[in-house]
Amino acid sequence: MLPSHIRAQIDQIWNAFWSGGVSNPLSVIEQITYLLFIKRLDEIHTREEAKANMLGSEMERRIFPEGTFTYKVSDDPKDDETIERPYDDLRWQRLINFENREKMKLMDQHVFPFMRTMAEEGTAFATHMKDARLGFSSPALLDKVMRLLDVIQMDDRDTKGDVYEYMLGKIASAGQNGQFRTPRHIIELMVRLMAPTPKDTICDPAAGTCGFLVTAGEFLRETHPEMLRNPEQRQHFHNSMFHGFDFDPTMLRIGSMNMVLHGVENADVAYRDSLAEEHGADTGTYSLILANPPFAGSLDYDATAKDLQKVVKTKKTELLFLALFLRLMRTGGRAAVVVPEGVLFGSSKAHKDIRRIIVEDQKLDAIIKLPSGVFRPYAGVSTAIMIFTKTESGGTDNVWFYDMEADGLSLDDKRTDLLPSEKLGPVPAEALTEEEHAKNNLPDILARWGALEVEGERPRTAQSFMVPLAVIQATGTWDLSLNRYKEVAHKEVDHQPPKEIIAELRAIEAEIADGLDRLEEMLG
Repeated sequence: MLPSHIRAQIDQIWNAFWSGGVSNPLSVIEQITYLLFIKRLDEIHTREEAKANMLGSEMERRIFPEGTFTYKVSDDPKDDETIERPYDDLRWQRLINFENREKMKLMDQHVFPFMRTMAEEGTAFATHMKDARLGFSSPALLDKVMRLLDVIQMDDRDTKGDVYEYMLGKIASAGQNGQFRTPRHIIELMVRLMAPTPKDTICDPAAGTCGFLVTAGEFLRETHPEMLRNPEQRQHFHNSMFHGFDFDPTMLRIGSMNMVLHGVENADVAYRDSLAEEHGADTGTYSLILANPPFAGSLDYDATAKDLQKVVKTKKTELLFLALFLRLMRTGGRAAVVVPEGVLFGSSKAHKDIRRIIVEDQKLDAIIKLPSGVFRPYAGVSTAIMIFTKTESGGTDNVWFYDMEADGLSLDDKRTDLLPSEKLGPVPAEALTEEEHAKNNLPDILARWGALEVEGERPRTAQSFMVPLAVIQATGTWDLSLNRYKEVAHKEVDHQPPKEIIAELRAIEAEIADGLDRLEEMLG
């Protein structure tokens, strides 16, 4: 949990951008990402310097080259006087102490071009800095933001990640093409349901800010701390475990930074239009898919990857993403993905085909219906979490259904906490009472998922229950909507006999008639 004084410092940075004329939240987080990247370059260089000094050897990795760069002294186009300045002047700790206008000039004309050069050279996640631009022109704003960022204590990995996550939480508007940020407690629930292991290779084909990958990494650090002491597993964790794709350059920068600040140095966060490109290179590669892809309606057939059309012939993005997940998963691989509710009961041939494939050709494990306000204020669409395993030989026996009615927050646009912070999320610090469970179902979902052997005994009127494969097949459409199988328990109510009701009505009518007679007498 981020301390309140650090949250206040971050709020000051956002307010500084706002009052400085940068009001788009996505632009603000992008500019902060650039500045954090510049700060991090200096930190890496300083660490390498200290290491070389301690060992009495040459630096193994040099971020800022030795030597000088040419600096034009005057802003007057007629004055061509230049001087040579050391590359060290581009380092954060030097930059921050220059006079404001000089700082702005160095940042705009030398630091950002330097970053773009690094991107062209393909240096790790610097690749995503290839079109980096300083998005404001106020020297005072640059100075203020740099000083505010500099005083935030981000010495340990946990704080760095929490700071960035807190900043990402301020992206309050939906992005383009149906993108929106998945609530972190829903991501944590999905990650804990799937319980990644150190051997997994995890992919989010619509990664956005890399929330699923970051949370999976944190879960592994928490549950498998020995993993980072094993050279082979540590190598896998940092270099080949996490794969995230997106076609929005801004999101790629933010996602890459999110991974780095959470301690994953070389995550594969790359540009890819997942529904439009062929997937021959990494077909059957991943053992775990975690995703909440954007559902932007329909695509043109011509713009859709041909290998996905072989799985299911459709233009609907929500169905194409399911085909993509199946394509990317290795046999035995697992998936937990958010789907719009229409996927579960849609009547088109493509809808029925993809449900039949998942139910009969693969192994469908669970459908968790989410409350319709869970993605507010971005979207009010009804959704569900679908959990399945790729087997290529069937295996569905009983499908677990859970009707999530509350996630701990109000389901209106304000999304305010309904419980104290220690009682929120899938793993609250304090146990919930029965009354509190009605406000936060997430811990109950995890508990019941961990004891599926007794779920078959629950009636269809319960909040969760099992449905046998044969019952789903009997629908003829492989319908997976929870309401199709949930039974409503009707309470027996004793009604008054009709003759007694008629007698009461006659008595009331007689009373009214009597009152009217008296009123008429009074009026003469």
